[in-house]
Amino acid sequence: MASREAVVEASRCLFCFDKPCMLACPARIDVPGFMQQIRSGNLQGSARIILEANILGESCAQLCPAKALCEGACVMHKTGEQPIQIARLQRYAVKDVLDRKIGVLHAGRPNGKWVACIGSGPASLACAAELAKWGYAVSIFDRNELPGGNPTYNIPSYKISASNPLREVELLRQLGVDFRLNIEVGRDISFAELEEQFDAIFVGIGLGDTSSLELSGEDLRGVHGAKQFVRQTKMGRPHKASVGRRVAVIGAGNTAMGVLVALKRLGAETTHLIYRRSKEEMPAFKHEYEFAKEHGVIFHWEAQPVRILGKNGIVTGLQCVRTRPGEPDSRGRREPQLIPNSEFTLDVDMVIGAVGQKPATEFLRAVPGVQLRKDGTIITNEYQTGNEKYFAGGDCAHGAKLVVDAVASGKAAARSLDAWLGNPRGIPEEFGSPASWTPLSAPPQAPEHPAI
Repeated sequence: MASREAVVEASRCLFCFDKPCMLACPARIDVPGFMQQIRSGNLQGSARIILEANILGESCAQLCPAKALCEGACVMHKTGEQPIQIARLQRYAVKDVLDRKIGVLHAGRPNGKWVACIGSGPASLACAAELAKWGYAVSIFDRNELPGGNPTYNIPSYKISASNPLREVELLRQLGVDFRLNIEVGRDISFAELEEQFDAIFVGIGLGDTSSLELSGEDLRGVHGAKQFVRQTKMGRPHKASVGRRVAVIGAGNTAMGVLVALKRLGAETTHLIYRRSKEEMPAFKHEYEFAKEHGVIFHWEAQPVRILGKNGIVTGLQCVRTRPGEPDSRGRREPQLIPNSEFTLDVDMVIGAVGQKPATEFLRAVPGVQLRKDGTIITNEYQTGNEKYFAGGDCAHGAKLVVDAVASGKAAARSLDAWLGNPRGIPEEFGSPASWTPLSAPPQAPEHPAI
């Protein structure tokens, strides 16, 4: 976005008193506030407003479904005008200070408290940023070589390059946050050591690998999980992924749509999406579906994969059966039923599962008091686990959601953690007096949007 274009676009903002765009943002970015700074030519001030609320301001400007969040709430819709391009303006402001390496955030006066964050994804980064601004010393532990979590490793490059979240990580380093990479908690450092060294521990590990398809033939060469496939292609090792000519992706969420687009851009000739429910029931955002459609994806709605075919240990096809809606369950959702004698086979040489992710929380069973739900997510009360020294947020506690939801969760967990430690920084004015303030029990509410 050119500077003149940005000023003109920001000048369209009506600076609504109730700020519906801000309320629609899970991270609560003061949109009219940063628009005003752009309009006056103060990009550093604009970036400061954004990054104070969301340390991943650049990444979220690229990844957020703005049409369903801030831009969807813009009052311009009521007059029949196009909503203000909030996401583009946000990226414009933050990109400028990141490109020029201008520090706009500052660490608080040290309060003598030290917090460990397990995992370096959006929830942990947001939690660490808040704590560092309040004077905490923070160390982030991650088993990977690079920090950043999903935006770094598991979101296709056409959406966001690995370098973007790493630029934002540098903002945390400027705040004094300590990154300890290639360290797996529970193996390279024990929970007992963490508890001895740190005043509190935040768990923000996200989710694990893609769930199994539970189909015969899943062990054939050419079968991949979506997360593993994206990670291999994104980290500069495409030879390990060896993109097929004819590929089937199972699932219809945003991850599936992203993988399909990535496949086409990596050279796949034919790509199929298989989903056992109807198009109307797909969990993906409409714009993600439309983008995949533009890339020539072939959609097979109401189709259930039943077997992966192979020869000499290599994938040769995917056998499917047509489905129809069955009787509604207790939640009113109709479970698909197989239609007899409706089998068909897709001629493919690669199959990718995008049917959700497995939890990565089993290692926490070694911590007394930390409890897990049946789905593997961590049980919390005001973001605090059954072990009072441990807090949790993001996907590992709330299930798969958007990056900005993880940011909001990490921020809220920081407030809860800070309250438990006795508020050594003091309560900020926007939360009222200490006697009246209680930590958030859930991320700030935004308009309904499906999970990734």
